[in-house]
Order: sequence, then C-alpha cells, then structure tokens
Amino acid sequence: MIKRTVENTPKIYARIAGILYLYIIAAGTFAQLFVRATLIVSTDAEATANNIIANETLFRIGFSAELLHLAFDVIVAVIFFVLFKSIDRTIALLTAFMRLSCDIILAVASLSHFLALKVLENPDYLNSIPSDQLHTIVLLVMKLHGDAYSISLVFFSFACLSLGYLIIISRYLPKTIGILIAGAGILYFVISFTHFLNPELSAIISSPLFVPIFIAEFSLAVWLIVKGVNIEMWRKTTNQ
Repeated sequence: MIKRTVENTPKIYARIAGILYLYIIAAGTFAQLFVRATLIVSTDAEATANNIIANETLFRIGFSAELLHLAFDVIVAVIFFVLFKSIDRTIALLTAFMRLSCDIILAVASLSHFLALKVLENPDYLNSIPSDQLHTIVLLVMKLHGDAYSISLVFFSFACLSLGYLIIISRYLPKTIGILIAGAGILYFVISFTHFLNPELSAIISSPLFVPIFIAEFSLAVWLIVKGVNIEMWRKTTNQ
C-alpha cells in the first residue's frame, strides 16, 4: 500500500497542479479581460472612474480572484519543481524562481488595482483634491498596473521556456505540450517588450498572440488533470 502511494504521488501532484492551473487561467482571464479591459477607458479618466464606481462588486471580485490565483501559482511552482527536479535540478529551480518572481511582481501590482478603488471611495484626507484629479489618479494607477503586468511577463516568459524544455526532455509528458509551452514563453516575451518598445504595435498583436498562449497553457492543465505523468518514465528518472 505504501509503495503504491509513493508511485502514484507524482500523478497526484500533477493533477493538483492541473486543477490549480485551470483556476489560474480562468481567474487571470476574468480579471484582465472581463474586469479591467471592460472598465478601463485608456483615454478617458472620468469614464474609467464612473465604470469602477458603477461596477464596484465586479472590480472587487476581479481583485480577489487574481489574488487567489497568485497564491495558487506559488503552489504550482513548487509542484513543478518537485516533478522535474530529477531531470535537471538547476533548470527546475530556474523555472520555479522565474515563476515566483512573476507572482511577486503581480502581487505588488495588485495594490494599484485596489488603490483605484480606495481613491474613489473619497476618504476625508482626499477631500482637498478635485474629483477630476482623483479620476486622473485612478486611470494612472490602473495604467501602472498594466505596465507592471507587462514587466511580470518577462519573468514568466523564461519560466515557460524552461518548463517547456523540461517537459520536452522528461519523456513523462508529451513533447508536443513542451513545445507549445516553450512557444508560449517566446510569445509572452514578445508581448512584454512590444508593450514598452512599440505600444501601437502591442495594441495590435497582443490579443491575437494570447490565443496560442491560451491553447498551450490550457492543454498542459487539461493533460495534467486527465493523464498526469507517465509513472514508469518518472520512476526511471528518479530511480524509484
């Protein structure tokens, strides 16, 4: 019984990671596309402020969902390290630290999301600031959140590249998924740097590039849930 439990441990870990990864994809998509993208009007501070005030509950849910997503991503980073450390411990550590660095940046950036709401609540110590200026501050902090998000993608791009490499050489997950994840890493890198180097181009290419990224990460999550890892190949690499 104990031996069987040990043998099945990597498959259990993989399925936990897959379930958490699905939530991460869903929460990240919801917060970015269905909350911030629908409420923020990049050229109109007043409209942005009014949208947030009128949809305060949605705005708070988006913040909370993303906060939980970051906590889950830390767990995923640890599980991936456990699953792949026998393949290449250095690359597995690199994957974990790059993912954790992304999480830390996003956690700090989430303060901007919540700060917008705090400003609009108009506390007494902000009464001296005209409402139009408060609206400008709200739009500014939300744009800073977008900048921080793009910065975090640099780290996440390397996390995906190294994870893709580990999957490809592991032989206990499909090479195709490894290639897709590595490709997602390249696309994340492109999205991040075009945001800063050429914002006009970024506005054009970002949405289309997120489609193959979604396919890659969703495929990995579903495979981990349905199939897990190849136990025989995992045992060979870990000598168990």
